[in-house]
Amino acid sequence: MHLFFPDTPDLPLPAGHRFPAGKSRMLRERVEAGALGPVELSPSPPVERGDLERAHAAAYLDALLGGTLGADALRRIGLPWSETLVARSLATVGGALAAARVALRQGIAGQLAGGTHHAHRDLGSGYCALNDLAVTTLTLLAEGRVARVAILDLDVHQGDGTAAILGGSPGVLTVSMHGANNFPFRKVASDIDVALPDGTGDECYLAALAPVLERVVAFRPKLLLYLSGADPLACDRLGRLALTHAGLMARDRAVFGMCVRHAIPVSVAIGGGYAEPIGASGEGYLNTFHAAREALGA
Repeated sequence: MHLFFPDTPDLPLPAGHRFPAGKSRMLRERVEAGALGPVELSPSPPVERGDLERAHAAAYLDALLGGTLGADALRRIGLPWSETLVARSLATVGGALAAARVALRQGIAGQLAGGTHHAHRDLGSGYCALNDLAVTTLTLLAEGRVARVAILDLDVHQGDGTAAILGGSPGVLTVSMHGANNFPFRKVASDIDVALPDGTGDECYLAALAPVLERVVAFRPKLLLYLSGADPLACDRLGRLALTHAGLMARDRAVFGMCVRHAIPVSVAIGGGYAEPIGASGEGYLNTFHAAREALGA
């Protein structure tokens, strides 16, 4: 299995900030130490400006990359501007593109980051400055590499930015299954939205997922971008659902099993995870890739 990672320092954040800046680094260190067995691990290449402009407004990119975003724009992103934020954002999108291209050749790939689904065309939001899912989708379609892309977003937060950028795009299916009462509080309609009540546990979650997967199959995608998310876990500080690690892994097995049965290449982004301690989110991420390897023999 080929996995990419943003080879950047941890984001420089003020003390007490809610975003766990070191979680991707800790995950990478565990993978390097053999937690997933043998994998091919590569630094994510930075995305090219032309590919970013398929999904994002030029004026917004100028301000983000040049460090001239206003206070309100940075407040909406929820992260202070820094050169590291820019480098990490570019690498996250570049890693998503690289992983998707590998998945089309090998059946599966992913990155130890990504799932920045709250970024819109002309603004960032919810710890997301650039939308890796939207850029990847629009770039692969424009290049003619695929004709139909499905985005399956199982992060606990609704994929508003992805839905806003890709809404009405031919050959694209956007799917979000998320907490009904969680961020963002102004949702943007995906092609398929499933909103779950607070406290939803394993059994009800998996029952809600099954018909969603049937609708993904009916779309006949040539590539699945899977935003897994570890934040449906009961221990997640920002989640409000109640899944166990076993339930989360059953979710992943269901997704990857669908991909195997229907020969759908899949690229994985790990999405949100805000457990306390953060190691519980890390276990959820690792279990996603274990489930992938189990299903696809990657």
